[in-house]
Amino acid sequence: MIKSAFASPANTGLLANRYQLKHFIGRGGMGEVFLADDVLLGGIPVAIKFLSQTVSDPKMEQDFAREARICAALSQKSINIVRVTDYGVSKDEKPFYVMEYLLGNTLKDLIPTSLPMFISLCRQICLGLQCAHNGMEIDGKVYPLVHRDIKPANILVLPDPILGQLVKILDFGIAKFLNYSGSILTITKGFHGTLPYCSPEQLEADELDNRSDIYSLGVMMFEMLAGEKPLQPESDFFGAWYKAHHFEKPRSITDIRPELKLPKELNNLIMACLAKVPSDRPQNLTAVLKVLDSLEVVGIGDKAKHTLPHPLPPSPSPSSSRTLPYTLHPTPSSGLTLAVEQACKMLEWPKDKPIQEIVFPYLLDTESGTASALLLMMPKHKINSYAFSTRYNQFIFVTTPHPMLLWVTLLYNKELGPKWLPCYLDMQKPQNHKIVYSLAERDRYPLIFFTLEAPYSCASVMSCHIETLQRQLLKNWIEQSKLLPPSSAVALSKELLKQQYKLMQPQILHRLIGD
Repeated sequence: MIKSAFASPANTGLLANRYQLKHFIGRGGMGEVFLADDVLLGGIPVAIKFLSQTVSDPKMEQDFAREARICAALSQKSINIVRVTDYGVSKDEKPFYVMEYLLGNTLKDLIPTSLPMFISLCRQICLGLQCAHNGMEIDGKVYPLVHRDIKPANILVLPDPILGQLVKILDFGIAKFLNYSGSILTITKGFHGTLPYCSPEQLEADELDNRSDIYSLGVMMFEMLAGEKPLQPESDFFGAWYKAHHFEKPRSITDIRPELKLPKELNNLIMACLAKVPSDRPQNLTAVLKVLDSLEVVGIGDKAKHTLPHPLPPSPSPSSSRTLPYTLHPTPSSGLTLAVEQACKMLEWPKDKPIQEIVFPYLLDTESGTASALLLMMPKHKINSYAFSTRYNQFIFVTTPHPMLLWVTLLYNKELGPKWLPCYLDMQKPQNHKIVYSLAERDRYPLIFFTLEAPYSCASVMSCHIETLQRQLLKNWIEQSKLLPPSSAVALSKELLKQQYKLMQPQILHRLIGD
């Protein structure tokens, strides 16, 4: 267990002269996780996991450092593996590693899942695990990596602008490299894992290969669909789970959820993953992905054909950025409340703004309270053309080096092409907090068009819809911004957002034109 001092940030000082522990987040089989501020990078939030074992001599510390570096490199290879940014050993010899702090739900919170969500999430889990199983290069040779603790609590699900939901595999802290003759961390030897998800060979403390993870994946896939685990031991003690994993026959998913129309191929895949003998399971994740991909192509029911994602490759982005799912708006009707529409039409072009084609955010006073809006000016003939355009919006947030939000709205007209409306909001300004909070409180925001020709009057009002998930994360970002220390690096954060914005534009257009 972690010493009690770790539970009180006031007593810790700075960990590694860099991280200020704030509060406890959660506990797992191998240690405890804390939220911390990275003081070196302006106080951005990070997650720090302390492993429960101690590192008692310099050789073990060297081994831990090597393994942590390799796990950090692994996270750079797959978007589906949580990014590890640092590692170390505390003053009382507790090894720790530092991860990106992500706001999302664990898979445990989403069980049971629908069939379309199951396919999407499982495919990403397999891709992340496949990256680990394919291995890392050490001294010119490639060595596979086994996770050894695959379970719903170690799978984080985040909103994503392209995939809709992005999977991040957590906790490679007890992972073990295969066939590596060098000195790998001693604490990985012996039995480690979570009993309900352990393979039979893992309970024997035998040498493991990738097929052990495939067994754990099978337990998790069963639970995702059935809402219950495939095995029911007499108790939660080691001996009961040992007996269940070695000798008990898995239950049937359809017996637990008879209303679930489970494709035969998927049921056979899950049962094969749960085979007691490794040679009877799929021998690698390529075989598992082949089945999942065939289901994705065929579709699980008519609705799933439209639900399952067909993503474009994600664009590179700063590690500290967060993006929200896009929203398309193909109809010209505003859908705004009467109070907001009336306030929009009565609005005059602000006297402190130049008469030119510009766009900027605005807090609109209405009878029902304030509403965030976008004011834009353009020639009258363009306004008429864009009135029937497809609308798109997306929000991107960076915490470091300065908290800043990019609010992107796109109007797309086949004849005129795209009209990009980006707004950069400094999230340390209270006025911008009000704008973003108002966005989060309403499901739509108005686009108020003013003519470039005199008398510069309001010519049209359109709206963009904001999804519920988007609005919740906007609120989270406001609260996160309030906790960050003062920063003067506004220009650098804006430049980071501009780079990401530039990279994502071709993908957005490809998607719109393709649809």
